[in-house]
Amino acid sequence: MFKGENKKTEKVKLNKESLKKSLRIFQHLKPYKSAYLLGLIFLLLSSFASLIFPMFIGEMIDASKKSLDNINKMALLLFGLFTLQAIFSYFRIVLFVNVTEKFLAKLRQVTYEHLIRLPMTFFNKRRVGELNSRIASDISLLQETFTTTSAEFLRQIIIVIGGTILLGFTSLKLAGFMLSVFPVIIIVAVVIGRKLRAYSKTVQAHIADSNTIVEETLQGITNVKAFANEIFESLRYKNKTEEIVKYAIKGGKLRAAFASFIILGIFGTIAAVIWYGARLIHQGDMSIGDLTSFLMLTIFIGASIGSIADLYAQIQKTIGATEQLMEILDETPEEYTEGEIIHRIKGAIEFKKLSFHYPNRADIEVLSKINLSINEGEQIALVGASGAGKSTITQLMMRFYQNYSGQLIIDKTEITALPLTDLRKQIAIVPQDILLFGGSIKENIAYGKTDASEEEIQAAAEQANAHTFIKEFPEGYETLVGDRGIQLSGGQRQRIAIARAILKDPKILILDEATSALDSESENLVQEALDKLMKGRTSLVIAHRLATVRNADKIFVLEKGQIIESGNHEELSKLKNGSYKKLSELQFQT
Repeated sequence: MFKGENKKTEKVKLNKESLKKSLRIFQHLKPYKSAYLLGLIFLLLSSFASLIFPMFIGEMIDASKKSLDNINKMALLLFGLFTLQAIFSYFRIVLFVNVTEKFLAKLRQVTYEHLIRLPMTFFNKRRVGELNSRIASDISLLQETFTTTSAEFLRQIIIVIGGTILLGFTSLKLAGFMLSVFPVIIIVAVVIGRKLRAYSKTVQAHIADSNTIVEETLQGITNVKAFANEIFESLRYKNKTEEIVKYAIKGGKLRAAFASFIILGIFGTIAAVIWYGARLIHQGDMSIGDLTSFLMLTIFIGASIGSIADLYAQIQKTIGATEQLMEILDETPEEYTEGEIIHRIKGAIEFKKLSFHYPNRADIEVLSKINLSINEGEQIALVGASGAGKSTITQLMMRFYQNYSGQLIIDKTEITALPLTDLRKQIAIVPQDILLFGGSIKENIAYGKTDASEEEIQAAAEQANAHTFIKEFPEGYETLVGDRGIQLSGGQRQRIAIARAILKDPKILILDEATSALDSESENLVQEALDKLMKGRTSLVIAHRLATVRNADKIFVLEKGQIIESGNHEELSKLKNGSYKKLSELQFQT
């Protein structure tokens, strides 16, 4: 129950294609390229300073056989080296943090902007919690990687490669002996690293699912409590979190086995190096200082290889998160234009043999060869049983879906030929289930026209019969409406939505069951406001209660996606055995 697709559960292998896809995220790093490269330079310098340190220690030990001046000289060089390394590390961290924070802020902005411009077909396939997880947890994972993990991973690689070269300069024989065990460690690291990535992606997917459950439950907390389903929801969340634990523990065991293998390999290698080095000193092939330098380099290299395992696993997780983020950014957004409306419409609407099915339900035709004509300024009503296709017509008007056959024409122009932004700016919809944002009343009304003055907002509220109840609040128009408008009654939310539509000043108005959930007093106030709003505008009214559509210029009766009757109230009431007449008699007989 309540299952949804989640692409994060798919197992994606790390290959050239997936890596190339993930690396595309660096295109957002271009504005900060100079600072990032400078940070890399400081990273290289601090890494080289770390490598020089063991060599200086060895020189100091060998200097003990010469003079006190040589010892003091090496001590000063070491102090200078530490000072430089401190400076290099400071600037490396500062630069990487600055670049990462700016880069990720830009990435969040780009992702969010892209997300809200995607078509409705995309949102039909995804859940809100999953998408929220992409912006929140996945980008946070990128933050840690770009700030710390990637720099540390690169630093450890430099230490391993640079340290290995210095080992060869120190003692080629001892270096050859030590490096004979490295291929085994590397092969194991690659194999287990791939398995770790698969577990990490699965855990991320289940975390996204658990976030979805929390978000959906809290958004619908009223329904949860009304149906006394707290235990059911708790069990749903418990089962999902237990799945997270199961996969996380499996991944943890794999990491533990890997870390144990690395530790055994490192300490075994160090013991073998000391044994072989002691033999070389006895033979006179190297000095005690050289052996000390060699051992310190070996420890540095071993520690780097040990930390590479966790860093590599973290980078694997980041690549998985990046792939999912890039999948969203690769989706084609809707067209969008800024500025004033260029193509103005008048409001004449015509459907010609229009048929439609939802993309995820290709076998079910929701509308079948609809023919419908509405003149500019007319008020028409769509009536019929639930599922007849009434709301689908309004969704096509808003161009939420475009994969229809036939024609949908506004002012003699096919709707798909109109600029999308211009079209939506000139259509307003007042639905049954009003969604208010969690700001103030003023902000919610101003959503219809974001640059509206306070006078315009108040005038819209007055026309919507909302000004009186708004002024009764202590904070007036600054009153916070709560999450989804929960602090207001249904009638109050409806009138705020009407004020928003009035402020938008649309050419076409859509009323989708706008009064069906209200009590009689609220309905009268809302209906009065709607009557004012509909004047001079092409209006489409969807209603189950026929009392609200009796004065419509034309009424279309839908059944199973087809228009079976059309006419005004008087005409339809005279049709013998007509569906409208039966429904009308049923509702008005009392």
